Amino acid sequence: MSDIRDLKPAHVWNNFYQLTRQPRPSKHEEKVRAFLLDWGKKHGVETFADATGNVIMKVPATPGYENRKTVILQGHMDMVPQKRGDVEHDFLTDPIETWIDGEWVKAKGTTLGADDGMGVAMAMAVAESKDLKHGPVEVLITYDEETGMTGANKLQPGVLKGEILINLDSETEGELYVGCAGGLDTEGSGRYTKVRRPKGYEAYSLQIKGCQGGHSGMDIILCRANANRIAARLVDQILAKTDSKLVEFAGGNMRNAIPREAEALLYVKDPAKVARVVKKAGREIFDEFRHTDPDMKILFVPTDVRKGYVKEDEARKLVNAVLACPDGVERMSQTMPGTVETSNNLAIVKIADGKVSVVTLMRSFIDSAKVALSRKIAAVLNNAGISTRFVGGYSGWAPDDKSQILKVMKESYKKLYGKEPEVMAIHAGLECGIIGGIYPGLDMISFGPTLKSPHSPDERCFIPSVQKAWDFLVAVLEAVPVR
Repeated sequence: MSDIRDLKPAHVWNNFYQLTRQPRPSKHEEKVRAFLLDWGKKHGVETFADATGNVIMKVPATPGYENRKTVILQGHMDMVPQKRGDVEHDFLTDPIETWIDGEWVKAKGTTLGADDGMGVAMAMAVAESKDLKHGPVEVLITYDEETGMTGANKLQPGVLKGEILINLDSETEGELYVGCAGGLDTEGSGRYTKVRRPKGYEAYSLQIKGCQGGHSGMDIILCRANANRIAARLVDQILAKTDSKLVEFAGGNMRNAIPREAEALLYVKDPAKVARVVKKAGREIFDEFRHTDPDMKILFVPTDVRKGYVKEDEARKLVNAVLACPDGVERMSQTMPGTVETSNNLAIVKIADGKVSVVTLMRSFIDSAKVALSRKIAAVLNNAGISTRFVGGYSGWAPDDKSQILKVMKESYKKLYGKEPEVMAIHAGLECGIIGGIYPGLDMISFGPTLKSPHSPDERCFIPSVQKAWDFLVAVLEAVPVR
């Protein structure tokens, strides 16, 4: 079997296939939005875009279920655009090419977009079905979730009438999420002094490739290599032990993806000596990350650069800032064992053309811990002459132990599969907290099929979990309580 449209449940996989045909990187959702509106029209589903660009579908109750509480099925239309360095792909025009590898669906060298295309596909399958039993259903498909949760933040009161919200953006089948971390972005900016290219030096490129990367919330606990940090460690050694100059530095391209690649351009006096330093330090780094990042590559190759370099004392300060900036798990939860409480992703670093840019994404279940971490990051970056501002902040979503839909879902799952689902909170940003702030009193929960390595080219969807998640959703909708 090679076509995902042959997988079961067919209507879910067919909808997902259609979504893979639509370019939909964050902030470029025009084509997928038009597709969803046209899809609703073709299937006789009341479908419209709100004033900001979210797509909403209204599905009437099955006869006999009109007295049930209205359920909002919610997902997001955008995806994280990540690809391998050797893959030619334009996320603004090209479809995602999928393939089946045993029990997994994968993409050919890019992110798959099952985050959250699979959740949207399930909601579409509910909207088009003629034989499911359910009360009134509203489908909310937001935009720009991955780079700021813009659609959720701009949702207006009064557009939705639902009393229960089921978010379809979680990534482990058999787990029900009843809370999520809040987030806060760091935007650092500065300038540096450029010095004219020196005579007698050769230009080289130090490249970090093949790191695992991954979702900066879900995968941060795995302690994978951050390519920005690895490159900074090597540049630090090169500048300390050899006669070399930093020309440029660039790593990472998404605030919520652990950086997989980074590159530093250097002028070096003695390439052989620098190569020895890179080899020795690289061997130590490979040993540290041999379990989490077995495919990491460190390359030191000649290049053609004709630019000015970063003044020596400023270069050391900037490299030190990248080395010292918090990255990874900051603290584990004291109330939810095994769950990360607070973390930071050193997502994007760029030093070029006289300018410095640093972007990080902090996550925490506790607002005060998030603020404290932001002060630490500011102290490190400000010391290197990098000014900081903090944007896009949102609070977490606190669990509700009186949730009616949680009780229904636990009972439905046990009836289907003979065991209760895991109930937990997630160290990632779900839109539930934001939507719940706009619509107070919503009874909210999140679940979905199993995805691995979202936000990276290794993203994959576990095929059997899709059928289980679909059957579970069908059962839950039939069991929704009356008003």
